[in-house]
Amino acid sequence: MACRDMEKAEGARKEITEDCGNENIVVHKLDLSDTKSIREFAELVNKEEKQVNILINNAGIMMCPYSKTKDGFEMQFGVNHLGHFLLTYLLVDLIKRSAPARIVNVSSVAHTWTSMRLDDINSEKSYDQVKAYGQSKLANVLCTRSLAKRLQGTGVSVFSLHPGVVQSELWRHLNSRVQVAVKVFRPFTKSSVEGAQTSIYCAVEPGLEKESGGYYSDCAPARCSRTASDDDLAHKLWELSCKMLAITWE
Repeated sequence: MACRDMEKAEGARKEITEDCGNENIVVHKLDLSDTKSIREFAELVNKEEKQVNILINNAGIMMCPYSKTKDGFEMQFGVNHLGHFLLTYLLVDLIKRSAPARIVNVSSVAHTWTSMRLDDINSEKSYDQVKAYGQSKLANVLCTRSLAKRLQGTGVSVFSLHPGVVQSELWRHLNSRVQVAVKVFRPFTKSSVEGAQTSIYCAVEPGLEKESGGYYSDCAPARCSRTASDDDLAHKLWELSCKMLAITWE
């Protein structure tokens, strides 16, 4: 498990071990808002692990006040998209050597809320925390499609998904009125276990590799937005992401 908060990570590790009896669970530090941390984590994995069959890019930050990552990226775009993009890039050779393998990108229905502002990707001209979150989730879907095409014939398949409205700490940045609404509608939301099911489905469902590049919700194929299906936009975003991270990924 790759985690930013090592104290919480250790608690989760112990809970998993108690639930399933599996002590072969390793926790390492990973801060997706810092490319140095991402590179250090990837270097460790490439050194210590013989194979990576499943990579689930699940970390995220939602609707936070405007801030930037340590590398100067708008926080939501930097963590939710660029952090995962760089991590996948640094691990992709190991993942390909481990084929059959899968990469799962946890997006959101929020990808339908906005467009992709390539001319102001860091929201420096104007910032809307809701649209910035939606843009980061749109980037997840677009780059999943692009990566699936690039990995054709390698034995590695890629999926994006909407996990549902999950009871988690993601809501912590929202104002008090929204927090109250979240509590009111809590009975209609998913527990963390329920929210994990579509991620698990995309990671292990037999035969799903034939649908690489697909978008899922409630353990079934789902329709993404028209913008998320724009291959030209996906290509432009891919090139911009590589430029921002100073990497070459054909």
